[in-house]
Amino acid sequence: MTFPTQFDSETELSSVNSILGIIGQAPITVLEFDNPEVAIIYQLLGEASKDIQNEGWVFNTEHGVKLEPREDKKIGISNNMLRVDVTNGQIDRTFNTVKRNGVLYDKFKHTDIWEQDVYADIVWFYDYEDLPSVFKRYATYKAGVRAATQMVGNPQLAQLLAAQEVQSRAACMEYECNQGDYTMFGFADGTSYNSYKPFQGLNRVI
Repeated sequence: MTFPTQFDSETELSSVNSILGIIGQAPITVLEFDNPEVAIIYQLLGEASKDIQNEGWVFNTEHGVKLEPREDKKIGISNNMLRVDVTNGQIDRTFNTVKRNGVLYDKFKHTDIWEQDVYADIVWFYDYEDLPSVFKRYATYKAGVRAATQMVGNPQLAQLLAAQEVQSRAACMEYECNQGDYTMFGFADGTSYNSYKPFQGLNRVI
């Protein structure tokens, strides 16, 4: 079986064109920022993408990432790290970490000097092209609402788009639940548990 090489056609260009269509403007063929409207829409799309990713979803959150101190005993925090927190920080209160001056700072010990490795939960920022499709649609509608409000000033249009934004967020929540494999029992990552299934009571081998 062969699969198409470009299954996901949602790009920054297509999203910008969707927003241009929302505000009644003609589509473009390339992203050129000499046009003020295109530049504003592109900025709104980027802001929407960052706001969405900053919430922390299953696709951009990693737990237990090992952070090693540099030669100066400081742990650098890159710009694509939206959130950094010590793993199990709600239990282990010997650390209270924040980002300060581009490095990891411990508010409990009042220092940015680290003598050991740190394991952290990180929310990453990804380029638009690397987002799951449902999150691209969510970002498009979210930016579309802002464009309708700031560039057109049409409250009725903004209200209609807000309803679409809510629906697209619901699709993201469905993605989150399916991909996250969450359970009320709270089993830790790296473990396996096969719970009882009612149909197994009828599956008897004689």
